[in-house]
Amino acid sequence: MEKTAVVILNFNGKKFLEKFVPVLVKNTPSATLIIADNGSKDDSTEWVKNNHPSITILSLKKNYGFAEGYNRALNMIKGQFKYYVLLNSDVEVTPEWLTPLHAVMEKNHDLAACQPKILSFHKKNVFEYAGASGGYIDKYGYPFCRGRIFETLETDTGQYDNATEIFWASGACLFVNAKIFHNLDGFDSNFFAHMEEIDFCWRARNKGYKIMVEPKATVYHVGGGTLSNQSPQKTYLNFRNNFYLLFKNLSPNNLVPIIGSRLVLDGIAGIKFLFNGNYYDTLAIIKAHFSFYSKIRVLMKKRKKLKPQKCGGIYKGNIVWEYYIKGNKKFSSLDEKKFT
Repeated sequence: MEKTAVVILNFNGKKFLEKFVPVLVKNTPSATLIIADNGSKDDSTEWVKNNHPSITILSLKKNYGFAEGYNRALNMIKGQFKYYVLLNSDVEVTPEWLTPLHAVMEKNHDLAACQPKILSFHKKNVFEYAGASGGYIDKYGYPFCRGRIFETLETDTGQYDNATEIFWASGACLFVNAKIFHNLDGFDSNFFAHMEEIDFCWRARNKGYKIMVEPKATVYHVGGGTLSNQSPQKTYLNFRNNFYLLFKNLSPNNLVPIIGSRLVLDGIAGIKFLFNGNYYDTLAIIKAHFSFYSKIRVLMKKRKKLKPQKCGGIYKGNIVWEYYIKGNKKFSSLDEKKFT
């Protein structure tokens, strides 16, 4: 694994680096470790230099966000590694965590990316929100995972321990083929943060590549280290970026009906937030829509370049209906035939 670089994008994350970097160093003896600093104002990089001088530090001038931050950092080491592992600073790795991931990438040459099983750091027998045991989207673009649908997090009993093809792999711990990453122009910087990995995986799938999960590898994720799940800013980014995601990647036949349906569904979500007293989340949705409208010309240019086609692996049902109306709270209760 000497051709693998584990890259942590850091922004004022000293408390996480202090907690998790020593474990990373101990459990990752055969890969190059890199901290890409996204214009931090704290002394996190000084702590790394003083305590782990073997770790390479790449310094960026300002906070470019997750997407552009990683693009700039990985361009600085382009051509030096076969694989990158994009690892959040709030992730605790386990012994031999890289070995199964590296093996599945070496075995499958059409594989663009893969992820480990991601469990909660605070409840280590429970799947973590951002990735669980592999990600999917439904036909309206709502993301969910093996082990997590909306706010329901399943207990890990080994029910999703099979390595399998998935629709998207989590950016919390993303093992990616470096050449494919650069050939696809990396992440879309317009996303700033959230769902950029889903966009990348969708683009990769449209080019004929596969995405997988390898649950023999396990990591523990704190989650919400940068933005709380209750943050209106996170609501804004998720709703805005979901529109970016759909507009860029939907097939021509699905574009208008799906975007139209999402406008209605987002309106319902905004009303629900309003009645629950979450006024700022309602405003965040409205702001997200106007931001999307302002970027339609830019997104249209990207869409023309991508030439998206019908893509397999998207759940053909409506996960909102499944979850809230039919009461299907677990991934295993979904109809397998709707994933074909």
